[in-house]
Amino acid sequence: MFRKHTLRLLTATALASLLVTGCQTINPQTGQAQTSRATKGALIGAGVGIAAGLLTGDSAVKRRQHALIGAGVGGLTGGLIGRYQDRQEAALREKLRHTDVEVSRDGDNITLNMPGNVTFAFNSANLEPRFYPILNDVAAVLAEYDQTVVEVAGHTDNIGTAAVNQRLSEQRAQTVTQYLVTKGLEPQRFITVGGGKNYPIASNDTEAGRARNRRVEITLVPVRS
Repeated sequence: MFRKHTLRLLTATALASLLVTGCQTINPQTGQAQTSRATKGALIGAGVGIAAGLLTGDSAVKRRQHALIGAGVGGLTGGLIGRYQDRQEAALREKLRHTDVEVSRDGDNITLNMPGNVTFAFNSANLEPRFYPILNDVAAVLAEYDQTVVEVAGHTDNIGTAAVNQRLSEQRAQTVTQYLVTKGLEPQRFITVGGGKNYPIASNDTEAGRARNRRVEITLVPVRS
């Protein structure tokens, strides 16, 4: 499933340059609407792809949804899904407003893009101290809105081999998942995956761009009954 989904994402990247519209996101510093990072990623040049979003595909999510429903977490239906995610999105934007974390919405899925300047140092899977308060705020919202599957995806810059970056991205994602679970969140809510260096959202030609690519994305998918 991961390989099939990767092929679909690569195809979407090739087509993205033809698109001139995209979702709007809110700048966490200013509160102003801005062009989505997916749209920017398609426009800023060769070698830079769109943000990965949900890496693991529908089947992996559905397995988690079924497990959560079996464990007694109620599923959402119809218009309740959108309203539930609206409230969760608003809570996350409020908590993360004065951080560098980007909150974006794609349909009913919410993605948090946590860049390298607040997550991990170069070639490290150890959480930066400034990352703890952010994760604590995220955990508080996830605890309140427990009817979601949580995919944690690690990403790297392009320094080093593909194998090293893949392993590092997986370790970063696992570190974040483990920390969130220590805050009392249900482990079976989580899907943990590494994207390696395959999904840049900025140019790897500058340190600032590499720091953006050295990120963790947390995508929240509603549990559907």
